Amino acid sequence: MIKKAMVMAAGVGSRLEPLTNEIPKPLVPVLNRPVMDILLQKLKNFGVTQVIANTHYLAESIQERYTKENSPVDIEFQYIHEDNLSGTAGGVKKCSLFFDDVDDFIVVSADGLHDADIERIVKSHFESGCIATMAIVAVEHKEVSKYGVVVPSKEHTVSEFQEKPPIDEAKSDYINTGIYVFNKRIFDFIPENEVCDFAKNVFPALLDAGEKINVYRIYSYWSDIGTIDQYIQSHKDALSKKVMIPNSNIIRKYDSTYSIGEHCKIAQNVIFKNNVVIGNNCIIEEDVVLDDVILWDNVKVEKGCKLKNVVCANDCVIKASLINEEKYEIIAPHKTVEMSIA
Repeated sequence: MIKKAMVMAAGVGSRLEPLTNEIPKPLVPVLNRPVMDILLQKLKNFGVTQVIANTHYLAESIQERYTKENSPVDIEFQYIHEDNLSGTAGGVKKCSLFFDDVDDFIVVSADGLHDADIERIVKSHFESGCIATMAIVAVEHKEVSKYGVVVPSKEHTVSEFQEKPPIDEAKSDYINTGIYVFNKRIFDFIPENEVCDFAKNVFPALLDAGEKINVYRIYSYWSDIGTIDQYIQSHKDALSKKVMIPNSNIIRKYDSTYSIGEHCKIAQNVIFKNNVVIGNNCIIEEDVVLDDVILWDNVKVEKGCKLKNVVCANDCVIKASLINEEKYEIIAPHKTVEMSIA
């Protein structure tokens, strides 16, 4: 059993702006639960008792959420702060002392939403005897250029990597999910105090040294919420239960599927259409129509407004209709919307 894990949580989340103007990407909510809450709970359910994270952008939000006594996840949490980003592998290297007393440990990306079976991944790692195990997933071929492509061998080890290859040059439809199990010998391949990435530097160095990287294919749900489009799609997937979000309180009624947070005030004649998520402490007044809408916490939608294809961050007031047919309107935190878009 593996008891220690690291969460890579230092990313800026620029592709999710303006949603990440005031919160780091790991705390972006899916069905009103921060992605990192969901991830930490999965690690705890597997048996991990101690977690460390590297932090950077808006680091205090992560540090305060999980180190305080009333943390939403009952797991021992530590962190390091990176003043300057050092890459995926460089960040793990900075946490090496945390793993001094163990031989193998888990590393996961904080922006991955998935139903991967961690127990099976770990079992595969130990059975392989490899220095590293990487969880991979198949995607549609037209999507491969967005990801790090992994070319597996018949022996279920990595034979080649392709970093975001053109579609016509991709040799595989398998991609790296950012879910790893490492033996601590991995630190021998990560230089001290240098910017270093797993995909660009460490994994090629392992192959050059004759080390084998075990791959474990996951067939369950996986998504990277790194872009606005992926974030919206993850909500649709969660509402349709393609991925399970604990305590999400999903309701299906007529032509809508929706989830409502705590302490909301919603008028009786509000109409929901398609997929709707309402955060905590929201006020939705009379004659409002919400159609494919994601509202974060403390949002007020005033009487008679009609919203279609809208994502709204925390602490906003919407006084006018926003009807978008082809793309989503993304509203930054603390905004007051007073002009209709139709």
